[in-house]
Amino acid sequence: MFIASSLDGYIARESGEIDWLFTDQDYGYTEFIADVDTLIMGNKTYQQILGFDEYPYSSQEVFVLSKTLQGQAENNATFVNGDWQNFMTNLRQSSGGVIWLVGGAQTIKFFLKHGFIDEMILSIHPIILGNGIPLIIKDSSLETKLELNDVKTYDSGLLQVTYNVKRKVN
Repeated sequence: MFIASSLDGYIARESGEIDWLFTDQDYGYTEFIADVDTLIMGNKTYQQILGFDEYPYSSQEVFVLSKTLQGQAENNATFVNGDWQNFMTNLRQSSGGVIWLVGGAQTIKFFLKHGFIDEMILSIHPIILGNGIPLIIKDSSLETKLELNDVKTYDSGLLQVTYNVKRKVN
């Protein structure tokens, strides 16, 4: 997972707008995306990305988790409806490269609940939004221990924290 949030833990305004995100520099994105061959995101995140000036993921395989849509879409994207847990288990076993969980909140919740996140790279922007779409939807079943891997600070005030996700033992 490579994602940005406000200091108070929101990934977007309630409207879905991300106008508060810094775009003044790269913040490690180019290095990160160079290793990514597969992207996973929810349908709301995919629809948001379609609103960008240019679709940024034409060279990667994209899977969009949807409760209503199934099959191929434009822009190298395939909608996945149904048994997401089985789909992700099979994808993780067959993928040779890095799978990036792009977002959003419901997809992050699903991935945390089922142990599909290995690493979290969180870019914390120095802004308090007060409300919006939360990074982590409150759910006591999501308790997950993290191990600090790296911390980077930027002159803009952005703090980037990388955690390894510790596996739950059943």
